[in-house]
Amino acid sequence: MQEFYEEKADALHEECGVFGIFSPEKERIAPIVYHGLYALQHRGQESCGMVINHDGLFSSHKNLGLVGEVFTPEVMQALPEGQIGVGHVRYATTGDAKIANCQPLEINHRKGHLALAHNGNLSNAYALRDRLELGGAIFHTTSDTEIIAYMITQKRLRFPSIEKAALAAMQELEGAYSLILMSPTKMLALRDPHGFRPLCYGRLPSGAWVASSESCALDAVGATFIRELLPGELVVFSSAGIQSCREYCAKKAETFCSFEYIYFARPDSHLFGLSVHDVRRQAGILLHERHPVDADLVIGAPDSGLDAALGFAEASGIPYRIGLIKNKYIGRTFIEPGQDHRSDQVRIKLNPIRSVIAGKRIVLVDDSIVRGTTSRQLIRLLREAGAKEIHMRISSPPFISPCYYGTDIDSKEHLIATGRSLQEMAAYIEADSLGFLDPEDLQTMLVRAGRGSDHTCAREDAALSACPGLCRACFTEDYPTSIPAGTRKNRFENPLDSI
Repeated sequence: MQEFYEEKADALHEECGVFGIFSPEKERIAPIVYHGLYALQHRGQESCGMVINHDGLFSSHKNLGLVGEVFTPEVMQALPEGQIGVGHVRYATTGDAKIANCQPLEINHRKGHLALAHNGNLSNAYALRDRLELGGAIFHTTSDTEIIAYMITQKRLRFPSIEKAALAAMQELEGAYSLILMSPTKMLALRDPHGFRPLCYGRLPSGAWVASSESCALDAVGATFIRELLPGELVVFSSAGIQSCREYCAKKAETFCSFEYIYFARPDSHLFGLSVHDVRRQAGILLHERHPVDADLVIGAPDSGLDAALGFAEASGIPYRIGLIKNKYIGRTFIEPGQDHRSDQVRIKLNPIRSVIAGKRIVLVDDSIVRGTTSRQLIRLLREAGAKEIHMRISSPPFISPCYYGTDIDSKEHLIATGRSLQEMAAYIEADSLGFLDPEDLQTMLVRAGRGSDHTCAREDAALSACPGLCRACFTEDYPTSIPAGTRKNRFENPLDSI
């Protein structure tokens, strides 16, 4: 199984997605949470869950699988009416994929109930958990979300409200966290002071407030987008209305994850007022400027390379064509073949259109290369379909270092760009040529997308209206926080690790 495992691992995996609703009246909010999570499914396909608050009583359902698999009609019918609901789709960045780690995480403590949905990854999770365990804390999961819950509930014993407790906990949390919390009477949304991960809110025609990782989920439930939370901001939704707490805003340099624009977010979402599709199209235009090539066709690797491929074709004048068809029914339920009947996962997932490819010089655009094995198999597929030349263009810089803020790259050991020149990487993936963006291009594509957009930056303060500062640590090794002591994804799975 080793060869197949390496193919499966040669890809960036999604983050997590969070969604919440606060309604002034009790209503059937579970279907709204369901549709919000469905729109965020691209951010995590390992597990999902939701918790509904009915007069302070929490009802929940969580399991491994996709939203449509976990929330059957029978499950949805059993969930009660409520005023507050919070949901989560998960890809595991800390802790294995198992039911115990499904979110939202529910806590019963002296001051009441708490449900917590988390997108991101704490860079100081190892140190915090070690401290908490030495103080007697008993953990029931192996994810860093439970650490956040412990920190908040500890503070809640000393502070008069859940929002004050959450603000106090922020002083000790490091790394990436966009959170939606639910208490018996309130819903809280907050972002870490660096603003690594997205979080926004809007309003339904009924008057209910909704918060989400991405604006596409607001569109899916019919909510009007209001704005994105500022880095370090906490917004409280309650029967008294909404309240913004900004005492931690502008405390740290903003370092929004650049890969939200490149890959993670849906193309129809808006981040900081910029269309994700427009940003990716500008990335393709920059790719042509940096690495022009004489070719017959431009094609994109579905789905994440399509927008950049359009930009490359537009800038180069080379025709854009659909050259690869994706099997959209390949998901979590795909049965991995055994050792004796191992299939090529790329062939199962993607198939070239031979009439388009044969005899042509191809520019193949994709969002990234991690290990390189999948790119190599894709190029082989195109050559078998008759491609005369294949020039690969990547709409991000080369990965040279791990990410500690939620992206599933916890080691540089197997990264193709580690210790290889551009020519050596091209030879490894069997491309005729290879080109990446430069780290400096990431900010440029945002500026260009902003100039050509009808959307204004969704910030209230004019002084903060510029494009966001980006985290480029996985491309530059310039980390905005200290490097954590424990970096393995499953570092809390073995209890002996902390002895």
